[in-house]
Order: sequence, then C-alpha cells, then structure tokens
Amino acid sequence: MLESLAKIQNPLIRSATAAITVCSVMTFAAAITIGIAKPKTDDAFRSGLTASLIGTGVGALFGLVYRQRQGAKTQTGPATQLDGKQPWQDWRNFVVAEKVKESEEITSFYLKPEDGGMIPHFQPGQFLTIKLEIPGQPRPVIRTYSLSDYCNTCMHYRLSIKREPAPKGLDVLPGVASNFMHDQIQVGSVIQAKPPAGKFILDVYKSLPVVLISNGVGITPMISMAKACARMNPDRPLWFLHGARDGRFHAFREEVQAIAQQNPTLQVHYCYSRPRPEDAGHYQSEGYVDVALLQKLVTPNAEFFLCGSPPFMQSLRDGLKAWGVPEEQVFFEAFTKAPAAASPPAIEPQGASAEVVFAQSGQTLTWRESDGTLLEFAEANNINPPYSCRAGICGTCICKLQAGEVTYREAPTAAIEAGSVLICISQPKSERVVLDI
Repeated sequence: MLESLAKIQNPLIRSATAAITVCSVMTFAAAITIGIAKPKTDDAFRSGLTASLIGTGVGALFGLVYRQRQGAKTQTGPATQLDGKQPWQDWRNFVVAEKVKESEEITSFYLKPEDGGMIPHFQPGQFLTIKLEIPGQPRPVIRTYSLSDYCNTCMHYRLSIKREPAPKGLDVLPGVASNFMHDQIQVGSVIQAKPPAGKFILDVYKSLPVVLISNGVGITPMISMAKACARMNPDRPLWFLHGARDGRFHAFREEVQAIAQQNPTLQVHYCYSRPRPEDAGHYQSEGYVDVALLQKLVTPNAEFFLCGSPPFMQSLRDGLKAWGVPEEQVFFEAFTKAPAAASPPAIEPQGASAEVVFAQSGQTLTWRESDGTLLEFAEANNINPPYSCRAGICGTCICKLQAGEVTYREAPTAAIEAGSVLICISQPKSERVVLDI
C-alpha cells in the first residue's frame, strides 16, 4: 500500500488518498468499538467521530510528506542502484541501437546491453566510460561521456558526442575518439562500457531553486538533470540557460522545450553568439551566457550547475563568487582543466627519486622527478593503464595503492577511495610506492 502511495506524483491527490484511507480504517475501528460498547452513549459516538477526524488529518499530513521522505532515502544509496538492479563489474558489451544527429557537431548514440540483461539506473549528471578499439592506435582508447537522457525505466543509455576538430593553428590530429564514433560507429556496432559514475549529481529532491548553465556540448548532463527534476520534483523552481553559436549548433532545442511545456516551473533561456536570420524566434538573447545575464534572470539563492568549455566555466565561477553565491552552491563538470592565467616559472628537478613497483606487470623501476606523473612514467615503460582526462577529473585511471605514499600536483576533482590513487596527476612521495597495475 505504501509503495502505491509513493507512486502518486500529485501531492494533493496523494494527501487526499492517504486521508481517505486512514479515515476509513479509523471509522471502521470506531464502529466496531461503538457496536460492542455498552451502554451506547453520546460520548461513545463523539469519541468515534473524533477518532475519524484525527485519522483524516494524520493521513493527509502523512500522504503529503511520505513521497519526499521516500525520495530522500532513495538518493542516499549507491549511484547506480536506484531501481534495484546491480551494476556490473569492469567492462560490458553494449550494442548501438540508434544513432541520431542532434546538431552540426553532436550525434547521439543509444546503447543497449548486448546480453539483453538489465542495466542499472543512474543519477542525473553522471557519465559513462567507454572503450574503443580504433585501428592504428597502439592500445584501446578510453573516453568518458555524460549520459544525456533520463527515463523512469532505464532501458538504454544515451551518449551525445561532439565531433572534436583539430585545434586551430596546431599541427595535430582531430579528436580520435569522437571522430571514430561519428564516422565508424553505426547501428549494430558493439562498444564496451563501465557502469555509470561521477559526482556531478543533481539532488532532485531539494527545494532550493536550481540553475542549469551550459554551452556547446556541455548541455548533455543538463538534459538529464532537467528531465529528472521535472519528473520527480516538478514543483522545484528550475532555470535552463544554454549558449550556442547559432541554430545549427544548438542540440536538443525541441527536447528541452517539450520538458518546459509540461513543467511550468522550468524556465528556458537560449543565448546565441552569432545568430542567423533564420534563427529568429529560437533564442532569447544575443551574446554569451554570463553573470550579467544571470543577474537579470535568476536569484543568487539557488544551486548553480555549470558545464561547458573551461574558459566559460571559469568566467561564470568568478562571476558567481563576485555576486555573493556561496561556493558550496556552485557545481561544475569538465573533462579538461582550464588553462592557467600565467605559466609559473619552470622548477628545476631536485634529484628526487623513488622505487615504483607495478605489481600486476611485475616491474620494479626507478622514478625520477623528470619522469612526470605516475601515468606518464608507466607509459614511458610500456605499461598502459586506462585513462581518459589526464586531469584528475574522470577517475578512469584510479588504482589501488598497495604501499607507500603519493602527492598530487593539483587537487583532484574525482572522488578517491581510501587506499586508491589517481595516477594521472600524482607522483611518489615516499621512497617506495607499490601500485596495483
């Protein structure tokens, strides 16, 4: 009965249902009591009526708060077990069931498990780590992409990937993984993936207003967050702000508008930096999403979620701080670090060294400060552990630290369990380090 009550979305209907149910139970109990009471006085009837009224009030209040309490308890569990399905271990094969072009740069891939089994749900904002066997690459290419959809029943995972061109002015190849996905991966292709992960998560059951801000492909986790919040906490004030060059590069416009039409608390604002005449009516302002725009549209007493290019997010973080928004109310996601404002002077190696044991590979090597991070040191010695961001963000390179201590060149963003280490931004601190690689 309680599970059925929790499924009722409308709080007023849920409250009324609980009130009627409890009132019926109390009235029935009172009737039995009056039936066996001797003598049947007015006091007995008044007591029965009072019990029914109290039951109605208690039932109404219980129905009003029950689903929120249940939702809060659900959110405290592991991120990928929201619907009772256990996450798999390590890699699992997925088949591309559908491939959809969303914009000039972004294409979506719908993934279903090759074994036909169940897949665990995920929390809005999490990502999926995939492994690609790309011809010409010396080892599998591992990348992390945000999950861009959210459904009540998790039947597939959707990854929406931007084709990354070669950087202007540099003699380097375009994005290996993204171009392979766009050009070579088709319906029926098989891709290996790890369970959903990540700490960039929206707690949909909070009451504080939430502002989702993105540009470019940064829109992908925001779609997931907007859908989840609209479905599970439709009364929560929600803003969706997105920046794009023009309509050709604006993905998911109709999808977001459909969410907004069903949820009046969701307010949408699109900002085009170089709109075309044919884009008229599809955007609300010209320019860029910045704090000056936010101050016109939203309240600072909100949670802010940012995803986009590093300069875009750094500018917003600085602006929100100047606006007085507490740091604990600002969340951001990126898979590359923002460039430093100025390069610090080079530090000459101090001659530090350490013995590094790669336990699984059976190699014991001497690391020196000039060898860089533990990931770079491993690769230089033909040991190829998995990695993706090389910036301490995604957590792909995490491994067990069996002995010794390490130090981080910069504060990691990814969550690190006790006894583990992110090798992409760390180096030995003790004279001997043993890694489970």
